[in-house]
Amino acid sequence: MFDMVAIGSATRDNFLKRDYMLIDWPETPLGKAMVLPLGEKLGVEEAYFTVGGNAVNAAITFARHGFKTACAAKVGIDLPAKELLARFKKEGVSTKHISQTDERPTAYSVLLLRGGERTILGYHGASDTFTLQDLNLKKLKAGWWYVSLAGESDKMYLELVRFAKEKNIQVAFNPSGHHIHHRKDEILASLKDIAILAVNAGEAAELTGISFHEEEKVFKKIDELMSPGIVVVTDAEKGVTVSDGKKIYKAGIFKEKKVADRTGAGDSFGSGFVATIARGGTIPEAIRFASANATSVIERIGATEGVLTREAYEGDERWKNFKIGVRDL
Repeated sequence: MFDMVAIGSATRDNFLKRDYMLIDWPETPLGKAMVLPLGEKLGVEEAYFTVGGNAVNAAITFARHGFKTACAAKVGIDLPAKELLARFKKEGVSTKHISQTDERPTAYSVLLLRGGERTILGYHGASDTFTLQDLNLKKLKAGWWYVSLAGESDKMYLELVRFAKEKNIQVAFNPSGHHIHHRKDEILASLKDIAILAVNAGEAAELTGISFHEEEKVFKKIDELMSPGIVVVTDAEKGVTVSDGKKIYKAGIFKEKKVADRTGAGDSFGSGFVATIARGGTIPEAIRFASANATSVIERIGATEGVLTREAYEGDERWKNFKIGVRDL
């Protein structure tokens, strides 16, 4: 039996770095947009090719943290899939539950990278055809499942939660924006069976219908539905807020040496938090490791290159001191 199984998406990530022209564009989160001239060929300064996807990113964190780990995802029968399987072999992640199809290629992303920020052109590919029929649930028994379903694969979510409940599998859930937007009611109804919910501030607001400016109301609403359970809400540079239904924990971030690429920061935080809790750690310990893991990932290009091993984390004085505030909810 596995300690951890990450269930979700697997992608081929391709980073193209250059000083892209920017214009003001208030409709975007950063208020800017890249300009690419139509009909012209642009050179790039650097190119990076790696693996990504929610399940891949989480699985690598769990494996580097010393857990017996498997990834359950769907890929094509193509070169990106071969590279993904090779990477998992190197990381010590089981690929027995990676399904392959010749109907669609492996999910693929092109990330236009400028100064640590990026615009992502994504194709879900085989991940969109990922269903319960691709899984042998009886062989997916584990201590924990980390569930983060991309695109149309979110249709199998409720069945996964039901099976996990029957088999006493702890579920950590990181819903995609697509999942929250299209299936909010089923997510809210399922929270009673979730051990850890990890979302960002915008997702928490959409899920509850309450602005995160009223964070205490947001947590009270989710806590009432989970009871018991842990809610983790990240808010970019502002850090993280966590509730266990009794107390609120707040922390900022570790200062980055440099911001190379923010891809995978949320996955590295969520999986880092779950890894610590699964090992029996406290919420403050989980916040500290998760924050370190996310910062380390941001300092490298790619969602998994900076993931910390347990030894690297414990042996580096940089990660020792981290202020975490605690108050009653």
